Amino acid sequence: MINLKIGQKLQLEIERMGINGEGIGVISGRLVFIPYALPGEEVLVEITENARNFSRAKLVKIIEKSPNRVKPQDRAYHEMSQSHIMHLSYPMQLEFKRDVMRQALEKYKPAGWRNYELRATLGMENTLGYRNKLQFQVRRLNDGTVIAGLYQEGTHHLVNLDNCLVQDPKTQEIINHICRLIEKFDLPVYDERKIGGIRTVMVRRSQKTGEVQIIFVTSTPIILDGQVWPELREEPSKRQKNSFVKFDKMLSALTEEFEEIVTVAVNFHPRKTSEIYGERTQILFNEKETITEGVLDYEFELSPRAFYQLNSEQANVLYGEAVKALNPKKDDRVIDAYCGVGTIGFAVAKRVKSVHGMDITPESIFDARENAKRLGLKNCHYEIGKAERIIPNWNKSGHRATAMIVDPPRTGLDDALLETITKFPPEKMVYVSCNVSTLAKDLVVLANYYKVEYIQSVDMFPHTARTEAVVKLTKRDEPLKIVKFEHLEEERKAEAFAKGKKRGRRPQKYGKY
Repeated sequence: MINLKIGQKLQLEIERMGINGEGIGVISGRLVFIPYALPGEEVLVEITENARNFSRAKLVKIIEKSPNRVKPQDRAYHEMSQSHIMHLSYPMQLEFKRDVMRQALEKYKPAGWRNYELRATLGMENTLGYRNKLQFQVRRLNDGTVIAGLYQEGTHHLVNLDNCLVQDPKTQEIINHICRLIEKFDLPVYDERKIGGIRTVMVRRSQKTGEVQIIFVTSTPIILDGQVWPELREEPSKRQKNSFVKFDKMLSALTEEFEEIVTVAVNFHPRKTSEIYGERTQILFNEKETITEGVLDYEFELSPRAFYQLNSEQANVLYGEAVKALNPKKDDRVIDAYCGVGTIGFAVAKRVKSVHGMDITPESIFDARENAKRLGLKNCHYEIGKAERIIPNWNKSGHRATAMIVDPPRTGLDDALLETITKFPPEKMVYVSCNVSTLAKDLVVLANYYKVEYIQSVDMFPHTARTEAVVKLTKRDEPLKIVKFEHLEEERKAEAFAKGKKRGRRPQKYGKY
């Protein structure tokens, strides 16, 4: 295999695109990944990294351009994630996203993967301004200017996003105004080396009503109407007081400028972690504590911290496909795992016997319960907690599911939940995925117990390499093989031993789990 050197320039033909949207060329059997390059292009590249089996390079010059290349409309495009594919024509973006699913299946090879029906990606007519929510970091530059945006991939460089074209225009207008107000009232801004203050701002707008909710994440306490929150155990020093965020004038100016704002909250997050939010949230201003959003044929309420899809328009498509794949029947007992505020479950509730949902986020479950009441859905039940712990309890109490919907985070299904599904497999299942790699990995287990009827990809994030998918699964008469989760058994034994040791007694012997 050829030995490439850092800084070496070479000419390559791009053969295909990788799952992160980069172009892939091959030289003497070695893969080279080049962001922003497209299949069929002849390019000049410079090697930037060498791993054991592949190299990375940056695009220096396009010698022969692909007919599918278009000019990116966003001026901050090249500063942002290298997974962005705004340089690829939209019809080819949709085809690429189906191919990403194919690549993931080929890598993990779940049972029968070559015969899966991969349906054409469902796209959007208007591919700009689709993100209903922004979550931008805030920084103050040396000249006093305050900017908000996202970190450039793999760096500590914050890219100022004052005109992000995929962002809802009103949310962009509001975050820009917030930056100007922080400057005007000289509010402290978080700097991990010097001082605390405002570190992140979340702005979310309902596409149904236009209502807006905002969360300010601060690393230091705030002052509003002369009161400090959170309450302090001891008197702060003068230096500490200078870092407190005085919200009075800011809050008044902001809500007077934008009548769409119905909720403003603050979240206290003093720790230096990659987590965006801390544990404590306080409402500062509320004409309403929630915003009203709509999907399919119903409306629901969203608290500031509750999860909902970033693309409201395509959420209708995604959830519509999920309902179609589930094919709800009047005797179905449905489990809605990772239910969030209950959106998918509500769409089928009137057509089934019952819906039981769970989520680990208390705010989401509170919203799900309130939404179910408001919609008059008496057959919906929601609990806070992990599915792998709750489902066995429901089975014991007589609620054995005949159908299941799973809509996990990008990390995919937890192994403990996969084990639970294999022990208590419902007759049919719908997997809503936001990460095709973890989907393919989970199918390695699930395909032993279920037939994969089809995979329908849905473009929730135009101009990025990300895609979502809806998978229709039907239970096999007999499993192809029994999957064992031996590592979970060992973890449980270790946990039981630790608990017994902590209590000062020998742990009990545990049988089958």
